[in-house]
Amino acid sequence: MRPFTYDSPRSVDEALQMMGRVRGKHARFLAGGTTLVDLMKLDVETPTHLIDITGVRELASYDVSAARSGAGELVFGALAHMSDVADDPVVRAEYPALSESLWKAASQQLRNMATIGGNLLQRTRCAYFRAPEYPCNKREPGSGCSAIEGISRGHAILGVSEQCIAVYPSDLAISLAAFDAVVDTIGPNGTREIPLLDLHRLPGSTPHLETTLAEDELITRVRVPVTRAGKASTYQKIRDRESYAFALTSAAVALDLDAAGRVLDARIALGGVATVPWRAREAERSLIGETVTEASARRAGEIAFAGAKTTAQNAFKVPLGIATVIDSLLIARGRADVGAGR
Repeated sequence: MRPFTYDSPRSVDEALQMMGRVRGKHARFLAGGTTLVDLMKLDVETPTHLIDITGVRELASYDVSAARSGAGELVFGALAHMSDVADDPVVRAEYPALSESLWKAASQQLRNMATIGGNLLQRTRCAYFRAPEYPCNKREPGSGCSAIEGISRGHAILGVSEQCIAVYPSDLAISLAAFDAVVDTIGPNGTREIPLLDLHRLPGSTPHLETTLAEDELITRVRVPVTRAGKASTYQKIRDRESYAFALTSAAVALDLDAAGRVLDARIALGGVATVPWRAREAERSLIGETVTEASARRAGEIAFAGAKTTAQNAFKVPLGIATVIDSLLIARGRADVGAGR
């Protein structure tokens, strides 16, 4: 790990002031550190200055009371710990997809340290990105993508480009994408509201530009609009081993059904298969007005993966992803039935 200097602010204003004083240096905000510190050890991330915001307590709270009132938003401070949100009884009962995506994300020790905002900004686990001896356009623009002609089994099949096929790793972001979450930020130029689906950039020709955040911009909270589909939701994650592994495929699904079981609203977001959190809009539309059966769920899954671009090694993700969507839709339908008393 390379030498760096360090600040520890106690407020958002102080954090921004500290960032302003080191403008021009390679400075980074530090939250839980579960990704950044690892990358610093690997010499992939080389900040010369860290601003540790873990002492900014105003960013650590969260409020999920709106889930029971039926109006408003769930609000998660950027420094709320993953374990606290995952185990919150209201989140578990009213938005199970959010809770499940957090429980399945990492070990208990990591969940106790990792934060909501930091989780959204974690970087890919592509082995070539994490090994400086290999060319990687995400790490060093213009150097090439080792994964395209190399080992690509775990890589993306949606949202890829000729420059990068690295998969986006966060589980939480997939469930937040399904619920149209909004990310609030603050920086020297004021505050912004960024739809979660606009937070991350497709790789295109600039895979090193991963988000729409400015370098001196800080996530303050994440807001989730209340929806009747929250309770009938699930996050299903398929991986090589049952725990502590990243997704090969995953799906966050939420449904709102009428009294006859027809779909009024469907949410389908995909993980483990795309370069960014991926919302399957056309697949959702295919379900509106339909009942959720294995056949309609399969049709939705096939639509979700119709645009996949695979390699010989990761082509298995298409049928596996379709099966993940089917299972998720059927689980969500079951939760809707229970919620409606049918």
